[in-house]
Amino acid sequence: MVSLKYNLNETVSKPHFRNKKTNYMKVLANDGISKSGVKALENAGFEVLTVKVAQEQLENYINKNNIDVILVRSATKVRKDLIDACPSLKVIGRGGVGMDNIDVEYARSKDIKVINTPAASSSSVAELVFAHLFGGVRNLHDANRTMPLEGDSRFKELKKTYGGGKELRGKTLGIIGFGRIGREVAKIALGCGMKVIASDNQVGEADITLDFYDGQQITLKIKTEPVSELIKHSDFITLHVPAQKKYVIGEAEIEQMKDGAAIINAARGGVIDEKALLEALEKGKISFAALDTFENEPSPEIKILMNGNISLSPHIGAATEEAQDRIGVELAEQIVSILKPVN
Repeated sequence: MVSLKYNLNETVSKPHFRNKKTNYMKVLANDGISKSGVKALENAGFEVLTVKVAQEQLENYINKNNIDVILVRSATKVRKDLIDACPSLKVIGRGGVGMDNIDVEYARSKDIKVINTPAASSSSVAELVFAHLFGGVRNLHDANRTMPLEGDSRFKELKKTYGGGKELRGKTLGIIGFGRIGREVAKIALGCGMKVIASDNQVGEADITLDFYDGQQITLKIKTEPVSELIKHSDFITLHVPAQKKYVIGEAEIEQMKDGAAIINAARGGVIDEKALLEALEKGKISFAALDTFENEPSPEIKILMNGNISLSPHIGAATEEAQDRIGVELAEQIVSILKPVN
């Protein structure tokens, strides 16, 4: 990260950034940005627009308002046609990690900078994985559906139904994709007393350092192994990979998994074959699944949504106050370092 040369806590009396038609360089945060991110940009001399513009109206809005920077999350798409139609764009920023909603290489070929925030949301995504995992092994996701409807009349029966939970301690967690998020997941797993195995074709081994409240540290070395081996030995599998052209976990991989294993996907929709997943859940091959991302966003398959063995969340891995603050500030720092002020 490039350090800013300004004090972002000081108000800029005259904007450093100019273009021909406006006094300020303009940033459109179309999918939102944290207050701290807005403040950092405004103090550095940018005008920040947080209006939500519909996808089909983006071209007109960007050109009419001479937008220099567009910031998006997963909802807004920045494709070749929009890039070609909006010559004022200098920077495209993605609040988060995956950039499959942006034509990155094409934008860069047009000398547009494309940035993201790979480190800002790792902890938040990792904690969501374990929210699903803790809930899944105790069937809380289904109990929370049933108790409001039947808890007053079938309490004893429900107690038996949901009484067959499992502990995480001593179980094996397989992590597919051992980048920043995968390593944060590993830290929590190790803290829970789990065995961690990992697979990543870009990483041979990684040091995982656990930091404690009193300043003590423990560092463990984890070597990666092929997915084909990981799936055979894992009690739980969690995926942390970018968008793929083919399934990482499909019918063949599920067949190789332990009976009663579970799958968590807080990465990208399309890395798990949802049809094969549903069949495996129906047969009991997989005990439960947890999905934060889906093949058909924003309209997941109804069979996925109605399955009592799937813990669900609407793509909220990075949606914590802390992560959004970090994302906003990190985007601001990168934008300021790219579009340097004219003194």
